[in-house]
Amino acid sequence: MTTKDVVFGALGLLACCSGVLVVTARNVIHAALWLVVTLGALAACYLLLTADFVAWVQVLIYAGAIVVLLLFAAMLTRAPVGPGQDLDSGNRPAAALVAGGVGVTLVTLLVQAFRSAYVDLDRVAGTGAGRPIGDALFRSYVLPFEIASVLLLAALVGAIVLTRPEIGRR
Repeated sequence: MTTKDVVFGALGLLACCSGVLVVTARNVIHAALWLVVTLGALAACYLLLTADFVAWVQVLIYAGAIVVLLLFAAMLTRAPVGPGQDLDSGNRPAAALVAGGVGVTLVTLLVQAFRSAYVDLDRVAGTGAGRPIGDALFRSYVLPFEIASVLLLAALVGAIVLTRPEIGRR
């Protein structure tokens, strides 16, 4: 076991633990901040796998833009930031059972899918290069990419209009 493997395992453990804290946090802002830690640990894992482009996309798009979008949505909608009484409905055992079942199913599927998969990343040339990803994104998938961006913008504007009654009255 190399140092790279140990660091990768530690980052994976950090990502899993902070992911659990995202889900169990009672404060929306704290959950968003734990999400930053989770996404940062995943970006570091991508860097260890020599996928530099994917790591920077992870940091810029997910840890940057998505978390900022979540924080702005929490501020603009005037959502309660602290612990909510209506969210503690007593369904925690059922939710934990369902989450455990989904987790076990996903781990089982991943283990079966990648049981014999092995790639020697040190010998693969061009791993993490942004050119093939950019070519695929802006040649083959440019229309779905733009449709998704317009849809997200429309959803954000709609959420602002629905939650701010003084905007709709004008």
